[in-house]
Amino acid sequence: QVQLVESGGGLVQAGGSLRLSCAASGRTFSSYAMGWFRQAPGKEREFVAAISWSGGSTYYADSVKGRFTISRDNAKNTVYLQMNSLKPEDTAVYYCARNRAGSSWYDSLYEYDYWGQGTQVTVSS
Repeated sequence: QVQLVESGGGLVQAGGSLRLSCAASGRTFSSYAMGWFRQAPGKEREFVAAISWSGGSTYYADSVKGRFTISRDNAKNTVYLQMNSLKPEDTAVYYCARNRAGSSWYDSLYEYDYWGQGTQVTVSS
């Protein structure tokens, strides 16, 4: 019933920027917090950023704080991840996800019930 589609990934040099988009289906998009996760080869999927349903509250992993910005446009059913000052260690598949209704946690992948297919981000040195 819910479909999330990421786009905007690609190859970028260290220090560069990318803007990821996640388009969501459904008329209830604005009622859910959304998050971004990433998974590098051989590593666990990790929390990157999350945003409340209204966009008024945001949360970031320490590793990306100050470099990444999460935002949403509820009229377009889209959540964004602006990634600046990219580092090679940011290389991963990036996934957007919908937070479970009533969840009080944003940094655990267990708290998300729908996931996109992922988009590859590769940062070269």
